[in-house]
Amino acid sequence: MVIQLGMSEGDLSTDHSLASGAAPHRDFLEAENVSLRLLLAQAEINTRSLLAKAGIDAKEREASDKLQKLILEELHHRIKNTLATVGAIVSQSLRNLQGAEHAQHAIEGRLLALGRAHDLLLQARWTSADLGTVVRGAIEAFDNADEPRFSISGPDIRITSGAVIAVAMTLNELCTNTTKFGALSVPEGRVDIAWGLNPQTQRLHLAWTEENGPAVHPPEKCSFGTRLIETLGKQLKGDVRLTYDSSGFVYTFDVPIASLTSPAA
Repeated sequence: MVIQLGMSEGDLSTDHSLASGAAPHRDFLEAENVSLRLLLAQAEINTRSLLAKAGIDAKEREASDKLQKLILEELHHRIKNTLATVGAIVSQSLRNLQGAEHAQHAIEGRLLALGRAHDLLLQARWTSADLGTVVRGAIEAFDNADEPRFSISGPDIRITSGAVIAVAMTLNELCTNTTKFGALSVPEGRVDIAWGLNPQTQRLHLAWTEENGPAVHPPEKCSFGTRLIETLGKQLKGDVRLTYDSSGFVYTFDVPIASLTSPAA
């Protein structure tokens, strides 16, 4: 077998045609490279512009958030001062009024509950708060961390600021009542707080159930606390039921979920 290392004239002419045909192809590639470099350069310019704009927006948003936080803290401070002033006025007004001790303590307790609700709303920037957090905050002053007397269960649901105050005030009334006359007035008494959401009706059902307490009897007349609980429920377009069962007092609250979660409601 003979291996030919050289090229004939025909071969040379064929190679020349290939070389001449490759030149336009190289020109095309160079043009493409130039175009690609221009696109990348423009993309870099656009990216820097977007980042600069984003940086400005971030600074403006940060300044806005700081201003909002400052305003909310100042508003919260003034509200707490107002509540303290109202409490002092009530205390001074009822101090020398015979038989007014119960009313004085009741009003002070309600003002404290309102103050705790405002504390919670400040942490949430006055937008919304988790229902479970509201419930635990409302009962904290009435529970014993070493021997808990409340059981709490329910899904995570964020409720609006108006609903936070209504729920917190309602639970304060229920806690005050049970420590005086209900299940928590005796050592073995317990309270179960549970809520759930019906996806079909889009309503939330919350139940406060007292157990192992003294015998329950319906009150002879409707107290201010009872009227307050019913009024707070109506404000949220909900149905309130108070059941004085022999086994224990039960409070139920059935409400459209939109009344708790929608600011417009």
